[in-house]
Amino acid sequence: MFDGDAKWIGKPGETSDVCPEFVRKFSIGRPVKDAHMSITALGVYEAYCNGKRVGDFVLAPGWTVYEKRLQVQTYDIKDLLVQGDNELDVTVGRGWYASPIPGWEPKGGISKKDRAARRTGLIAMIVIEYEDGTQDTVVTDNEWNWRQSKVRFSEIYDGEEYDASFEDHTLLPVETFEHDRNILLPQEGEFIKETERVNAVKVIRTPSGETVVDFGQNITGYVEFDVKAAAGDRIEFLHGEVLDREGNFYNANYRGAKAKVTYICSEGSQTWHPHLTFFGFRYIKLVSFPGNPKKEDFRAYLVSSDLKQTGFIRTGHEKINQLISNVLWGQRDNFLDVPTDCPQRDERLGWTGDAQVFARSATLNYDVEKFYRKWLHDLKADQRPDGAVGKVIPDLMPGDPPSAAWADAAVIIPWQVWQTYGNDTVLKDQFSSMKAWVDYIGSVTEEPYLWIGGVHYGDWLGLDAPAGSYRGSSREDFIASAFYAYDVKLLIMAGERIGQDMSEYRALFDKIRRAFRQRFPECTTQTESVLVLRFGLVDDAQAEADRLAERIRNDGMRMMTGFIGTPYLLHVLTEYGYCDIAYKLLLKEEYPSWLYSVNKGATTIWEHWDGIMEDGNFWSVNMNSFNHYAYGSVIDWIYERSAGITHLENEAGFREALIAPHPDPGLGFMDADLTTRNGRIRSAWKYTNDGIRYEIEVDMPAIIRIGGSEEKVGPGKYTFWS
Repeated sequence: MFDGDAKWIGKPGETSDVCPEFVRKFSIGRPVKDAHMSITALGVYEAYCNGKRVGDFVLAPGWTVYEKRLQVQTYDIKDLLVQGDNELDVTVGRGWYASPIPGWEPKGGISKKDRAARRTGLIAMIVIEYEDGTQDTVVTDNEWNWRQSKVRFSEIYDGEEYDASFEDHTLLPVETFEHDRNILLPQEGEFIKETERVNAVKVIRTPSGETVVDFGQNITGYVEFDVKAAAGDRIEFLHGEVLDREGNFYNANYRGAKAKVTYICSEGSQTWHPHLTFFGFRYIKLVSFPGNPKKEDFRAYLVSSDLKQTGFIRTGHEKINQLISNVLWGQRDNFLDVPTDCPQRDERLGWTGDAQVFARSATLNYDVEKFYRKWLHDLKADQRPDGAVGKVIPDLMPGDPPSAAWADAAVIIPWQVWQTYGNDTVLKDQFSSMKAWVDYIGSVTEEPYLWIGGVHYGDWLGLDAPAGSYRGSSREDFIASAFYAYDVKLLIMAGERIGQDMSEYRALFDKIRRAFRQRFPECTTQTESVLVLRFGLVDDAQAEADRLAERIRNDGMRMMTGFIGTPYLLHVLTEYGYCDIAYKLLLKEEYPSWLYSVNKGATTIWEHWDGIMEDGNFWSVNMNSFNHYAYGSVIDWIYERSAGITHLENEAGFREALIAPHPDPGLGFMDADLTTRNGRIRSAWKYTNDGIRYEIEVDMPAIIRIGGSEEKVGPGKYTFWS
């Protein structure tokens, strides 16, 4: 990837707050035919060639298991070079690599202090091919220099400080150092880019006298501003997601993350945004700003993995449409190279539980095959020697025990990626990881054929949680054992798909199912009923579904589920004849419900159903994100049940579609459009004076089920009435 002359280079001495800028000057004396630069960094980098930005990758090289995997980017720089003198400048910040993350002291692994002390640096190589057939290379070595950059501080949680008036251009010698080159690999994931611009909608003067800029949308990225100022004028602002009940700026829920920008002005008009960090926010509070700030002076940029949208839904219910928008924004905001829980507080980690409950929805909303495959490679690389999988990937807490429904991402997500996209490669890549995780469960359980014991999150944030607990009332051994069975079931199907002999695991699954029914003959919560129905662990499924429906009615037509039960709840209700209850839960506007947050002005999905309570107070300071996508998993029910777009069981990639809509007058109409690997599917229905009109368009063979009838069709457009 790099020839032997390329070295790791860094600033001599200890890592400091000021971000180093590495400089290489070189000359070109004849016409260039082609030129490419390969580069990566320990930290995050931004490169310029002759004053022009190299590529548009933000926060390059992204976030991987840096101890084992580091992505290398290759850019075409031919058009940036000139005959004569050239200069390459690369600024390197701490990024995820050397920021003290997470916000608490992790168990095991690298301490916050040691992480912050990591040495940042870079390795690069430019290959220049000339029109006369000759070639030159420019590599990182002792011919490079470094200088202090205008970026005086940059860190993931605390923000960035930039001094536009700083003018010390003194070049100093770099230091080469040894670092493992075997970890280097070509870029695997999607590039992180500025994927959308959001203009400020207003500047607010709050009741407490603060000046606050509102962008109208909770977003991940950074703010760009225009200002006319004198040299040395200071701009400072903080980021926040919500205003408090009185309308004042609030960001106590960021916990230890300062989320602060400081900019020291040069003379005259200038435009700037942070370069080496990111924030989650809807509002900024201007602590200091020269002159009279106007909304036109501010814009926000969404910084996320560059994903193509594949799913589109529009209904006749504007609040449901806002909910759908919130789900899509929440995904883009949190799909920033890894699937994070939230983008704002001192966390922003790749929680495996959040990722697995949302995976089905994620694959329908956007093309995330490349995104997930890269992250799954990190999961496999970070998997512990005994097969255990961490709660977050990259695993910054290797001393924590694995939790059921979190670590099960190792099995559930590869299977889901295969189902949606139909590419066997993901199963081949991950099969050994999937198997190692399943075998781990069998090696640590206190009872054969179940998962008894261990430390689990349970039905996290379940609404039936005892007072003072974040965990719902569903039994943790029940949840763990149910997911054990589900993992084995998926492992069998994955293995057989890629030609593995799975007879041993088929026998294991039968033993698990029998042991489960003996150990847990009855369900005691909504979530427990949901899991046995979804995972096929109950003998009389219809009777259990009847009990679930009755339990919901007895609970006041309220869901009591948390992270584990909620994603499957509406699916099992619909499958067993209770679609009316599913719609009542979807369209419910009182707490707890998806539309409760919409009525409170949410523009993304909340971590808690009542992050802002009915009286306007906040659920908590400690754990209250307003951009947490997990509960957005309801959107896969809208695609698959309301619009009815799915595929045949154990089929993949939508080679043959199954269209079975479930209309409801509460929505008025539904129009869903999905682009798959095998073509486009559109399913629309509308209530009219003459009945329900269905419009179906498919680019592949399909089975259409409407009103109790079934018809097999080829590619085309079809209209039905019921």
